[in-house]
Amino acid sequence: MIKCVIRQALPLMAAVGLTAAGAAGALAEDIKIAHVYGQTGALEAYAKQSHTGLMMGLEYATDGTMEVDGRKIVVIEKDTQLKPDIGKAVLAEAYGDDEVDIAVGPVSSGVALAMLPVAEEYEKLLIVEPAVADSITGENWNRYVFRTSRNSSQDAISNAVALGQEGVSIATLAQDYAFGRDGVAAFREALEGTGAKLVFEEYAPTDTKDFTANAQRIFDALKDEPGRKFLFVIWAGGGNPISKIKAMEPERFGVEIATGGNILAAMKAYKDLPGMEGATYYYYEIPKNPVNDWLVSEHQKRFDAPPDFFTAGGMTAGIAIVEAIRKAGSTDTEDLIAAMEGMEFDSPKGKMMFRAEDHQALQSMYHFKIRVDPDVEWGIPELVRELKIEDMDIPIRN
Repeated sequence: MIKCVIRQALPLMAAVGLTAAGAAGALAEDIKIAHVYGQTGALEAYAKQSHTGLMMGLEYATDGTMEVDGRKIVVIEKDTQLKPDIGKAVLAEAYGDDEVDIAVGPVSSGVALAMLPVAEEYEKLLIVEPAVADSITGENWNRYVFRTSRNSSQDAISNAVALGQEGVSIATLAQDYAFGRDGVAAFREALEGTGAKLVFEEYAPTDTKDFTANAQRIFDALKDEPGRKFLFVIWAGGGNPISKIKAMEPERFGVEIATGGNILAAMKAYKDLPGMEGATYYYYEIPKNPVNDWLVSEHQKRFDAPPDFFTAGGMTAGIAIVEAIRKAGSTDTEDLIAAMEGMEFDSPKGKMMFRAEDHQALQSMYHFKIRVDPDVEWGIPELVRELKIEDMDIPIRN
């Protein structure tokens, strides 16, 4: 894979020296992309996958040339450190000092919300990947924001299909920040009309280690409810509580644990939950299309492992960028916006489309049931049903 990367960690003069190494006229034609994401911190695993996927997506979409219409693609990396103020600063640096054409990122929804006004200020595109909160393409959106990742409503509606039935009672446990609260709000809305009821919401700080008190409040809220009872967990990054809560024997109260898809490392905990149902954004064995076939094959060759949850998202962003530049015939922001609104493009998940109204990528989601194989390290999400674009009425919230 061909990589053209200027890392943020390089001293400023080194970066300037690299810029000066070529002819000024030639470099003016480069397509500059900033990947602004949390390289360090609790979501580091997500970040690595996202960057690997982005570079593979650019490679795939350009047939390995890393060029579009004869212009070289240069990717500049910026570390948000998962801090909103740093995210704002390094995005402004990318647009202003580095003069990038397009930015991609970040990992954290909280950081993304801080970055959105910067894109508007500089009138430059920000492709959000993989941050999920509805508010990014909802109340905090502006016309310079596009999102290839799924949003909270897509997660919620697909999981409501998996769990929502007459007589079902559900409690949620989520992280106490934008991702968790937007996720629960969307899930609550998605359950309306399914017959299921959301009876309790529990929020915990992202760095929580001991979930005893949280779990006890959830068990108390559910134990006297009739019918089937679920604890639905919405959690990102390290410290996932599923294993710890499972150890508290929720089955004593008739409570089943449920959750959506995750990275392979996190899904090791799913081996204790055979038969669990939920919905996922991506699992490498589910989509059947040429893009995913290439991703799975090449990732296995290069890293001796299958592509993970956020690798697919990063690849999607890379493909979307190349397709948009080709369609627009330039990297001018207004030309790109015109080209991308309503644009359909391929991804490891099959067809996606940027909705014109809010620039959210509409896409398939996958209802799964966990199967346990002793030879596989994680619980395997086997496909129950693909929920296609036309199967989900994703609200427009902006």
